[in-house]
Amino acid sequence: MTLFSTGLATRSQAEELMDADDLDAATYADVVGDLAIVNSVTMARRPTLDFLARATAGRKKFRLLDVGFGDGDMLRRIARWARSKGIEADLVGVDLNPRSEQAARAHGSDIRYVTGDYADLGGEPWDVIVSSLVAHHMTHDQLIAFLRFMEAHASAGWFVNDLHRHGFAHRGFPILATLARWHPIVRHDGTLSIARSYRPDEWPPLLAEAGITQAKVARVFPFRLCVERLR
Repeated sequence: MTLFSTGLATRSQAEELMDADDLDAATYADVVGDLAIVNSVTMARRPTLDFLARATAGRKKFRLLDVGFGDGDMLRRIARWARSKGIEADLVGVDLNPRSEQAARAHGSDIRYVTGDYADLGGEPWDVIVSSLVAHHMTHDQLIAFLRFMEAHASAGWFVNDLHRHGFAHRGFPILATLARWHPIVRHDGTLSIARSYRPDEWPPLLAEAGITQAKVARVFPFRLCVERLR
């Protein structure tokens, strides 16, 4: 497979299996369910919650948009966090894949899930816009447009929670996924996601192209690369 033979000097452009149009809803739900477990094992939600603590400091309520919500595990965790802090949270998730909404609604909750393009929600007021494991799915132009959207519409700030293209993670994840008996698509796509993701020195040029000068890029253990814009 090309993914494993070319190294990680440049980002992979291969397509992930979970993005296939013909993937049935039940399999998709299994995949995003296992991805939610991966997020728990790898402490993936912690950077987003830490950012929210800073972005909502002193607030009694906030309105948040999560772009590319998967099965909604990040939004559900944010909802629990907000309740524990006594903060009123109006949470909305948007995802292009209609199977995401079906998978997320199976968990219940009063979170609003929308199938469609995040750009169509630009007319609504947002305090915070977040994404998790989404940036590496986008083309260059799509990512620039997304960064500009968040900069224009997030009044308190925005946060990109994504992977770090790192050799150890790339070699280690398929071993972890096999031992954990996660879905084969998770094993394949998780490894490919690492190859598709960015390195720290690749983010500043993207931000500059988007016209953003005050965002911060940070490496977060284990193998997360996050971009924060706090107003």
